[in-house]
Amino acid sequence: MTDSAALLRALAIPRLVGTPNHGRVRDLLKRELEARGFAAEEHAFSARPSRLLLGTPNLVHGVNLIAIHPSARPPVRPSVWLAAHYDSKGQPISMATRIVGASAAVLGAVGIVVALAAGWTLIPALIVLAIGVAIGAGNRVTDRSPGALDNATGLVAILGILDALPRKTHVGVLFLDAEEFGLVGARALVAERAALLEGAAVINFDSLDDRGRSLAFLHQPGPVGRAVAAELGALRGRWLPVIVDGIALGRGPVRECVTIMKGNWGTARVVHTPRDRVERLTLEGVREVVAGVARALAVP
Repeated sequence: MTDSAALLRALAIPRLVGTPNHGRVRDLLKRELEARGFAAEEHAFSARPSRLLLGTPNLVHGVNLIAIHPSARPPVRPSVWLAAHYDSKGQPISMATRIVGASAAVLGAVGIVVALAAGWTLIPALIVLAIGVAIGAGNRVTDRSPGALDNATGLVAILGILDALPRKTHVGVLFLDAEEFGLVGARALVAERAALLEGAAVINFDSLDDRGRSLAFLHQPGPVGRAVAAELGALRGRWLPVIVDGIALGRGPVRECVTIMKGNWGTARVVHTPRDRVERLTLEGVREVVAGVARALAVP
């Protein structure tokens, strides 16, 4: 098994779906799972990416990794799944800039409706809408981000949690693909392998920075998600202005689903840019999340 810092360095390479680095990272994750006694199954899928992204192929071919501990005979479906996406994506604009652009587009559209109803001039609303559309036009996909924060930290956290939990703890692992193309891998898993998720709790991890506060995005609230949020002292919410795999997983036949993130506005300024590098991370945030989740799951 690789130590956390070395593992982060090995994972944090540009790994857009379908590139050679993408395949190398998947193979590394399979080896790390096998070293911990997990059997990893490949779930191949093909689907269309989000239409909101520019520069994407017409069809995305990806591979989800589904891992369980085959100690039980016959193997028992896990009651808790730990999930994180392993692909990365670069974009000319950061997540923070995209949030500003989306907000401007919404405000501009609402402003137009209000102006028309009130008989006001449309010019201010049109300017705000144009700013939002112009920012959105830069939403192109590249392979220029190492993705250390997004989402090598989530992968390292899951492997750390496996190391911290008692061996008998009944958890499974989902390393999901093509999240950056619009939650494609998570949607495929729900559509094609829904039985795996039936009645289970899913804890999804996405971008765990050293700075900022832990966030618990409660897609389907439940006792496991609440326990994890309590251990982390996380800010809880049913809606956040981010797109994460938990949104798709929470629409499956799960008992509950939560996404754990950690960061602040500075984090959003880094995601999907070439600045998302190993050098800005100490893994303190990952260690904090690993300890909190392990405590929550170790409770009988």
